[in-house]
Amino acid sequence: MEMIHTPKATPPAGHYSQAVRANGFVFVSGQLGFLPPAEPGARPVLASGASAQTREALRSVRAILEAAGSSLAAVVSVTVYIPDVGLWDEVNRVYEEGFGDHRPARAIVPTRELHYGALVEISVIAAA
Repeated sequence: MEMIHTPKATPPAGHYSQAVRANGFVFVSGQLGFLPPAEPGARPVLASGASAQTREALRSVRAILEAAGSSLAAVVSVTVYIPDVGLWDEVNRVYEEGFGDHRPARAIVPTRELHYGALVEISVIAAA
């Protein structure tokens, strides 16, 4: 088992890894739609709106997968959390742009709220 970390994605805010590579898979922790920090150690800022946050969350997922030697094309399962089912279509449009023709298994889970007031959180499992 190998812990994955890249400075190209938002650093963990708690006791967890950005991802773990194990048994031929990469398990990416939930990524919020933070803009890249301006400098190391800077507090991350959420992008404005569900579309922008979805793009930024996918950017972080992509960076973490690349650090693990994988890619979005190798994703086998995605879980997307949204605090309002009314965001479904907006998030889905950006998600579709990000994954293109690739269609991994997916669940979109409406929740009460997400940490930091985020509008989307994305976690994935990919082949290593």
